[in-house]
Amino acid sequence: MQIDLWNYCLNLYARPGVEQACLSLQAQGLDVCLLLSAAWLEYRCVPCDEARLAQLKACAEPWQREVVQPLRQLRTQWREAALHDEVLAMLRTQIKALELDAEREVLRRLESVTHGWPSAHSDTDCDWLQRMASVVALPDRDALQKLRAAINPA
Repeated sequence: MQIDLWNYCLNLYARPGVEQACLSLQAQGLDVCLLLSAAWLEYRCVPCDEARLAQLKACAEPWQREVVQPLRQLRTQWREAALHDEVLAMLRTQIKALELDAEREVLRRLESVTHGWPSAHSDTDCDWLQRMASVVALPDRDALQKLRAAINPA
C-alpha cells in the first residue's frame, strides 16, 4: 500500500531530528514542502530529473509565495506582541492553523503533479533531496543527512 504525501510528511516530520533539520534548511531559503516531497519521492524510488524538479517547483512556488509565506510572515511578526496580548495570541494561533492548511494544499498539489511517475527498480537517479537542496550554495549537510536518514530508518 502506498502512503499519500500528506501522511508521509506527518510521519516523517514527527521523527527525531527532522523538524529541526527542516527548519534549518528553511532558514537557508529552501522550501520545506518541496523537501518533504523530495523525501517522499526518494522513499518511493521515483527517478529524479530536471523536468520533474522543474514541474514540482513550478507547482509549489506561486502558492508558497502568495499564500504560505505571507501567513508565515504575519505569524512570525506577531510572535513577540502575542506574548502580551491574549487576543493577538488567539489570532496568531488561527494564522498558524491557516498556514498549516495552506501547506497541506501545497502538498496535495505536489502529489497530483507526481501521478503517473512510476518507481524505479533501484534507487539509481533517485537523489531527490540533494537535487532539491542544490538551489542554495551550501545547504546544511547535517540537516540533509538527518532528513535522509529519517527516510529509511534502520
